Amino acid sequence: MDANGGGAGVTAVRSACPHVAIPAGTGDMTIFNPATSRESSAIDVNAVMTNVTSTCDDAGQQVVTTVNFDVLARRQSADGARDVSFPYFVTVVRGGTSVVAKRINRVTVHFEPGQLRAQTSGTATTYVDRSAATLPDEVRKRLTEKRKAGEQAAAMDPLADPSIRGAVLSATFEALVGFQLTEDQLKYNVTR
Repeated sequence: MDANGGGAGVTAVRSACPHVAIPAGTGDMTIFNPATSRESSAIDVNAVMTNVTSTCDDAGQQVVTTVNFDVLARRQSADGARDVSFPYFVTVVRGGTSVVAKRINRVTVHFEPGQLRAQTSGTATTYVDRSAATLPDEVRKRLTEKRKAGEQAAAMDPLADPSIRGAVLSATFEALVGFQLTEDQLKYNVTR
């Protein structure tokens, strides 16, 4: 409430920067030995992607997002030094459904002799055209126009209009990072 007794309403600040997340089922990777087994006794290495953070630079023509994450791994046998490489992806999703870019890379965890647990960090970068992540002027005006109680416009949420909702979705991006899993690995993650 302000000093004059008026209501403040709800304010949301929209950013051109994408939301960053790990999609469900892709934040863990389990490697079995033998590879065809799914018995817990056959688990060779398990890795978890965590501590996802991002920085975003939206000052230029490209919105550049750098995604940082940690990979925590555990192996069953502490024998000898070992490097285990895990494939991961970063995708840019527009409007919650359309994958507009995808890259696959690898992150390697090094285990010292006698060490069961190890960790490393990974980085991925995404690029989105600023013009694609910017709402058209007429949509922005409609979303931010002042509404007074009692007026018909105050009773209507602008996002109830399919054209406004569609424009907002079209200008909304996500940067998703996770392990690049095989079908069997994803199935294991979903059913365990």
